[in-house]
Amino acid sequence: MNRMKKSLCLALALVCAACWCFAETTDGAAQDSQTGGSWSQINQSIARGEDWVRYVKEPADFQLGEAKALEGYPDLRVMDWGAYPSMDGSTVCVPLAMELARQWLDLPEEDLNGFVSFSTTPYAYDRLTQGKANPTVTIASRGVMMDDRHPIDIVLGTGPNADERKAAEDAGVELVMVPVCYDAFVFLAGSKNPVDTLTPEQIRSIYTGVTRLWSEVGGEENQVIEAYQRPHGSGSQTAMEELVMDGYQLPAAAANFVSDGMGDLIAQVGNFDGANNALGYSYLYYVDALYKSGSLKVLSIDGVAPTPENLRSGAYPYTVYYYAVYRKGNETAERFVDWLTSEEGQACVAQAGYVTLK
Repeated sequence: MNRMKKSLCLALALVCAACWCFAETTDGAAQDSQTGGSWSQINQSIARGEDWVRYVKEPADFQLGEAKALEGYPDLRVMDWGAYPSMDGSTVCVPLAMELARQWLDLPEEDLNGFVSFSTTPYAYDRLTQGKANPTVTIASRGVMMDDRHPIDIVLGTGPNADERKAAEDAGVELVMVPVCYDAFVFLAGSKNPVDTLTPEQIRSIYTGVTRLWSEVGGEENQVIEAYQRPHGSGSQTAMEELVMDGYQLPAAAANFVSDGMGDLIAQVGNFDGANNALGYSYLYYVDALYKSGSLKVLSIDGVAPTPENLRSGAYPYTVYYYAVYRKGNETAERFVDWLTSEEGQACVAQAGYVTLK
């Protein structure tokens, strides 16, 4: 109970901080004031569009429970999750979780930033495997915190890496992974770099240190390739290690070429000393919708661009899924994911801007 009281006090402080409010930047983007977690790696507004459509026809199916005052703390209330699944996940799936809350819970826009409080991929999988809660989820307009004793039901995001899969196995937890949409794992360079496409072999040669100059892959003379990576355990690093390297060992980068957050990598590649030396990687949805910084471009792979058509057909070689992942036997999660992959659920996925399965 003491732990819950401390968490509720924290939640009340967050609510008083204008529900993780956005402050407008000079270019019109919204910069979140929260430090840490997914919101620190998003600098674009994720607002409900003017042509937004409510697709959910039976909103009673997944609703939150009751809010109750905490004994001894009349100003603090905690709400039960009811039939709605508690979520955590990858930064790139924050807009999807926001859309699902709009559809089912009809939450006002000012509540969504506090309700979708994602901790990023590695922490989300740790919580799912260990049966932990997402402890800082709030609904500001109702003055409540969601029950921090309820283990998360669903991780929305990239799939677990080998370490996370082994951790689940060691804990005796069977993870169910259901694809909910497509995206592209993409490579990024400065917008003035003459290179527009790389082959998988060239990428592996660069990241193993064999190819060191842009001129070796069609770029400018005397330009050293500064290849950025992400930390092990992040969703994009998992794709790099398991999808792109394809059995080749990925050498560790120097500390100053490891970007802690997805937004950090975008900023470093796009603003690299005003030059075009840098190379990095991310997810197309993130680059297009969630973080803008500097001047960069998305490279084609073997001349194939990451268009929706090329993702669905498999023509783009680094096509990935985003998953809804839950512990086998979780009936709430199973029912919700069944809906998410239905025609109605996929319409909501499309409205959030993702490439649907069909």
